[in-house]
Amino acid sequence: MHSDKTPSVIYDDNEIVNHSNNTHFNDILASNLNRRSVLRGSVATSAGVLLGSVGLTACGGDGGTATPSPNADKGADKLKLSFEPVQHTNADLVTVPKDYQVSILHALGDPIRYGHSSWKDDGSETAESYQFRIGDGHDGMYYFGLSNDGKFDANRSDKGLLCVNHEYVVQPYGLHENGITWIADPKFPKPASLAKDASDEQKAAYKKANDDYLYYRRRKADEITKEVYAHGASVVEVRRDAGSNDMKMVDSEFNIRVHSATPMAFGGPAAGNAKLVTKLSKDGMAAFGMNNNCACGYTPWGTYLTCEENYLNVLARKRGDDTGRTKAEVDALKRYGLPQGRVSPYSWDQVEGDQATDDKFARWNSSQGGEGSTAKDDFRNIFNTFGWVVEIDPFKPDSKPVKRTALGRFNHEGAWPAPAKAGEPIVIYSGDDARNEYVFKYVSDAKWDPADVNKGFEASAKYLDKGTLYAAKFNDDGTGEWLELTHGKNGLDAGNSLYPFADQADVLIHCRLAADARGATKMDRPEWGGVNPLNNEVYMTMTNNSQRTADKLNAANPRVGNTNGHIVRWREQGSQAGTTFKWDIYLFGARVDGKQSENLSKLSATNDFSSPDGLYFDQRTQGGAGLLWIQTDDGAYTDVTNCMMLAAIPGEVGDGKTVTTKEGQQTIMGAHATGENIRRFLVGPYDCEITGVVVTPDGKTLFFNVQHPGEADANFATNEFTSHWPGNQPGITSQHKDHKRPRSATVVVTRKDGGVIAL
Repeated sequence: MHSDKTPSVIYDDNEIVNHSNNTHFNDILASNLNRRSVLRGSVATSAGVLLGSVGLTACGGDGGTATPSPNADKGADKLKLSFEPVQHTNADLVTVPKDYQVSILHALGDPIRYGHSSWKDDGSETAESYQFRIGDGHDGMYYFGLSNDGKFDANRSDKGLLCVNHEYVVQPYGLHENGITWIADPKFPKPASLAKDASDEQKAAYKKANDDYLYYRRRKADEITKEVYAHGASVVEVRRDAGSNDMKMVDSEFNIRVHSATPMAFGGPAAGNAKLVTKLSKDGMAAFGMNNNCACGYTPWGTYLTCEENYLNVLARKRGDDTGRTKAEVDALKRYGLPQGRVSPYSWDQVEGDQATDDKFARWNSSQGGEGSTAKDDFRNIFNTFGWVVEIDPFKPDSKPVKRTALGRFNHEGAWPAPAKAGEPIVIYSGDDARNEYVFKYVSDAKWDPADVNKGFEASAKYLDKGTLYAAKFNDDGTGEWLELTHGKNGLDAGNSLYPFADQADVLIHCRLAADARGATKMDRPEWGGVNPLNNEVYMTMTNNSQRTADKLNAANPRVGNTNGHIVRWREQGSQAGTTFKWDIYLFGARVDGKQSENLSKLSATNDFSSPDGLYFDQRTQGGAGLLWIQTDDGAYTDVTNCMMLAAIPGEVGDGKTVTTKEGQQTIMGAHATGENIRRFLVGPYDCEITGVVVTPDGKTLFFNVQHPGEADANFATNEFTSHWPGNQPGITSQHKDHKRPRSATVVVTRKDGGVIAL
């Protein structure tokens, strides 16, 4: 997940590859919200919050009523925000309320075990050392309490394992001595800049020359290898300082890196399928590495779910590769954004010299080999091995991660479970983060048994390898249904006119096409999701759509140029595993100065925000469950304030009212935001995204991530960047102090008086 500021070297996650005729969510909203019956109360939103991370009860115990009354007292009224809101700021610092303090847990390049050198602030660390260093692009994360005997303890706060995603490298300013080295082919040099008044003929010639330059340029092997190791995830043991709630990373047998070259296994219906066979896995049972892991999830038995989102960053396909492939293959590759001739932004396959044939570089190009080759001889199927939910058992550092194929393959923003309830299935929600893509739900066949806590991958095989995947359809009357994606049902078979699904593995590998065929509803970049532990309602952000024009307004998108985003939420009907739901629009983001989208939710200077992205429902076991944390990844308000995190007390589906925008468009929204139900808790440094948040069970320590500070520009000769964070953060330790290069990092927030966070 990236803001519009993200450099062009990064994959455009806004690219539309869904060209199906399925109804777009905007069309449904227009129909839905203009219906008088709906406007009387089936769709409404609450006080100013977004979606969150999962709402799972400790150790998978009783998660509460499976079909909560939308008006029942679930305890949210007992929450009361206690901190003084942070004001807008463009300071190159993490700014928190006056009664709070911050420390840096770890940053890009920090060694995870003793014996490795500290980060040198000049990009000179070896590529190989990044197998033992903290990676780049800190993103989704989760805290697992650690018992004295090395097991998962959902109630422990002073000692735990923190799992952190490393989504991607930026430019990258921290990794290499002088940024990325691009080596042009002498036959295809980089073309000179195009004049503003260029003719169409000149524009076409420039495009061809630039396409050739990108296609034939090369990279240094050591730089590629360093980036491969800097992706993935970190697992580290953390402990509290004596007499405080601050946390430190400690040297531990649990400290590991999982990266883009880590051997992995496949689990579930697609494991061993012919479409996963590659030169490195001739039986289709093994994968190698995970990429662009954005948001995350976790299981009640104590494992971490990390999700591959914009994996197109690292994958390419040769020109002319359609020849020799079936129509179905070509259609599927295009539907997932990999047409022939595509150059990946990272160009990991374009290594210089003789190493171009080395499999560790060649595998990043998903093309057919020479004449007579098969899938066992080349990497034509390598593309299919990415885009999955990857499970890591943090309590067994020697175990091999597993890609759980039953949850489907797409741009996984995350995997958010509903509260686990004994005797009911495990339910996990996911968003496909791209414009016009879908919302998914997985329901396990097996029913939850709390005795499976701490059973690791044994429990995982039980709950995550056998189940049903659904795609969401939002009806125009405020109801919705989950469309089953099972081979042999509802036309998902070899006779399907859109794509011939051979078996269930084919459905899961190409579940976007299956959702197309079933008529799921197109959504506007489904980002982070979460389940409110107080009432089981599900939230998912639609981050923004700056391309909204006056002729495309409707009730759910009533503002011209919706640069500030909104949120959808729903309540399942019957059990959480049911197939019908009711939905509404939860909150509209806006600038308080009114320079962009209309401020429909009446946000003030103490709680206005733009582009909601990361969210997390607090699950602290000692009071405070249900508090919602809101994070932004924004490029539309950064002239006034850097990206931020807010704390909010959420409402319920059906608590809003009808309004009419300045353009005369009728819509409906939640209760107005006030200083009592939503406040800005912190603001990050310059150029950053605020992402990933989790709170310890006692509510006294909060972790969050700062991603890509200083992404906009760099001068390596003078060591000048648009941000120097975290080296300039007041009060931090010498390990991170005074460094010039910007670094993604995990931040620890505590109250100076030792009290609980935010309340």
